[in-house]
Amino acid sequence: MAGGIGSRFWPYSRTSKPKQFLDILGTGQTLIQQTIRRYEEICPVENILIVSNEEYGPMILEQLPEIKASQVLLEPLRRNTAPCLAYANQRIAMLNPDANIIVAPSDHLIADEKEFKRIIEEGIEFVKTRDVLLTLGIMPSRPETGYGYIQVNGHDENMGNKSLKPVKTFTEKPNLELARIFVESGDFFWNSGMFIWTLKSITHAFEKYLPEIQGLFNDGCSLYGTPEEAAFIRQVYGACGKISIDYGIMEKADNVYVLCADFGWSDLGTWGSLYEHLKKDESDNGIGNGEAITFQSSRNVIHSPKGKLTVVQGLDDYIIVDTDDVLMICRKEDEQQIRTMVDEVKLRGGQKFI
Repeated sequence: MAGGIGSRFWPYSRTSKPKQFLDILGTGQTLIQQTIRRYEEICPVENILIVSNEEYGPMILEQLPEIKASQVLLEPLRRNTAPCLAYANQRIAMLNPDANIIVAPSDHLIADEKEFKRIIEEGIEFVKTRDVLLTLGIMPSRPETGYGYIQVNGHDENMGNKSLKPVKTFTEKPNLELARIFVESGDFFWNSGMFIWTLKSITHAFEKYLPEIQGLFNDGCSLYGTPEEAAFIRQVYGACGKISIDYGIMEKADNVYVLCADFGWSDLGTWGSLYEHLKKDESDNGIGNGEAITFQSSRNVIHSPKGKLTVVQGLDDYIIVDTDDVLMICRKEDEQQIRTMVDEVKLRGGQKFI
């Protein structure tokens, strides 16, 4: 899944080039390039499909020369993750009706890739003979307010694996007090947004919980893989409502399990989450692409273009992001308001800055 606009990483992430197409960590690879390389260790590259907004099609093919145009499914409108996956399911059904499917965002960080591969392979073994929907839950290391949470219901003795647990509830991003309660309870895991299931299981779930979306995409069965597909998809997306796979299916289904894991995961959804992975100076300031000199300043995120120097005096716990045309200075504790800031810039006619 590579269609998001990464608004919480504004002003570095823009609609024209969101964070999945950026080298946020300074590794020499963009996040989507890292994701493809990671999954090449798990399945053949020709088995990878990328679903994204149609404006990003050329950028995907430019950054990923190993991917063919036929592997890129382009959405004409942003309709959240349920239509995205319904579309991918139809294409997968053409190729292999018995497929096992891994659903992955294109912009996450995985620190321990060896353990990640082991967990994915364990998850595939679990789902391939069962009618279940599996999500990956991450052991929380702190009371994070930027992530959703999964509450588990003990563990199923019949599964023979204590890391596999039935899901009790999904909870959206909590406030700090509630996040602390979640972490202290030991019953909650971060919702990674990664899923494993068979095509048959997820199709059955769509038919049961989102039959209207499943019906829309079913109507074009004879058109997938033909020159008429794009026009049909445009029509379908015009009729689709916005709905996430979490809300539409995962929160309603009674066959959802979580595979609890710890492989150094971050969704890199906010500047605060990026701070954990940035190089630090002697005052614990996290320095991004550019150079920085600080005075009486600590624990800041400082990100500027390569070759540009940022000098900061007297600030603690701030996010300072400088681009060619926007400078943003925001307290780290208020970073959840960045989306509101983006909306305000739009209202004031600053679309060119978005």
